[in-house]
Amino acid sequence: QVQLVESGGGLVQAGGSLRLSCAASGSVSSIAVLGWYGLAPGKQRVLVASITVGGSTNYADSVKGRFTISRDNAKNTAYLQMNSLKPEDTAVYYCNAATAGRVLPYWGQGTQVTVSS
Repeated sequence: QVQLVESGGGLVQAGGSLRLSCAASGSVSSIAVLGWYGLAPGKQRVLVASITVGGSTNYADSVKGRFTISRDNAKNTAYLQMNSLKPEDTAVYYCNAATAGRVLPYWGQGTQVTVSS
């Protein structure tokens, strides 16, 4: 079992920055990929960024150049640095962990990010 706890969301003006954190606990050695997904009102949850245990990253086109995902394996924590935020970035952001030997990923409870214009 893996538990994920997100933090760092909030209200920010357009052009501002936020840093989200995702602290993992439990069977953390089984985590292969950590990702951030966004769920905007009226839309489906979509991948924002992901990072493998080896450090390979992947980003949605809409956030490339503005968001940076990183991970501190010693602290079992993933981060999402969000810069140049836009109102369309408003969403609940969920941390996701894909683990070896399990089909379904683990999810955190989500953290709200609201960007005002």
